[in-house]
Amino acid sequence: MNLKELNLFILGLSILIISVMVGVAFLTLLERKLLGYFQIRKGPNKVGLMGILQPFCDAIKLFSKEQIFPLISNFFLYYFSPIFSLFLVLSSWMIVPYVTNLCSFNLSVLFFLCCISFGVYGIMIAGWSSNSKYSLLGGLRSIVQTISYEVSMALILMSFIFLIENYSFMEFYYFQKFIWFMFLTFPLMLIWFIICLAETNRSPFDFSEGESELVSGFNVEYSSGGFALIFLAEYASILLMSMLFSMIFMGGNLFSVFFYFIVVYISFLFVLIRGTLPRLRYDKLMDLSWKSFLPVSLNYLMFFLSLKLFFHVILI
Repeated sequence: MNLKELNLFILGLSILIISVMVGVAFLTLLERKLLGYFQIRKGPNKVGLMGILQPFCDAIKLFSKEQIFPLISNFFLYYFSPIFSLFLVLSSWMIVPYVTNLCSFNLSVLFFLCCISFGVYGIMIAGWSSNSKYSLLGGLRSIVQTISYEVSMALILMSFIFLIENYSFMEFYYFQKFIWFMFLTFPLMLIWFIICLAETNRSPFDFSEGESELVSGFNVEYSSGGFALIFLAEYASILLMSMLFSMIFMGGNLFSVFFYFIVVYISFLFVLIRGTLPRLRYDKLMDLSWKSFLPVSLNYLMFFLSLKLFFHVILI
């Protein structure tokens, strides 16, 4: 890589990060507006035209507030865990096969699984380093939930790896030119969407933020900038999961405007579910993962593997 290519890569990466941050800002505005209408109220409507500047005012408010550190916390881990969480989510965005060929590498599925798995450490460190029983409880519950659903997520991705025989997300676009995977693997699509809700700690699986019993969970000791970074990481992961859902099951055509409408619609479903469904009981959440999703994803994995073996034998 020469100096010109390096400069272009840094420029492309900077544009990507700014675009994701702006997308997150307007996703929060969309959520607050929609939740307002779900609850028969207005939502943000004072700052700018129809409240359109509200996310930027919230960002200024959060980052200008005084940062308070618990006296007996592990300072460096407490300080850097929100930064680490946001860095991981933004790194995950490099898996998208961009038109500009920013970082379109052939092992993007494996890179995505690595980034998602590392995300557990951000929550674990944030919960433990605060030195608070409430944040530790919230962190533990969130870690168990995330790890449980990651198993099914990895198995579903392995099923598609056997199906397309490649580790690149770009291959999903080539294989769905004539028929979407949504029609071939409809149960897997539903399971994947529910796993996305659990992985991003969204309702009805928001146990890491159980306000009533855990005083806001693992982030209870965070305020101002630290809380804002955790908040940004959560909403950036929602956008990432919506984009991956569209890429895996709904054509994955990044060159089409329709693809981005689907991404917005999937993000809207995240908000709709938050405004509609109550929080599950914790044992029901674990049962859903280990007793329902794991057997189904394992069976699909065996089915796709046997299907590919069968066709290979026929062709030989």
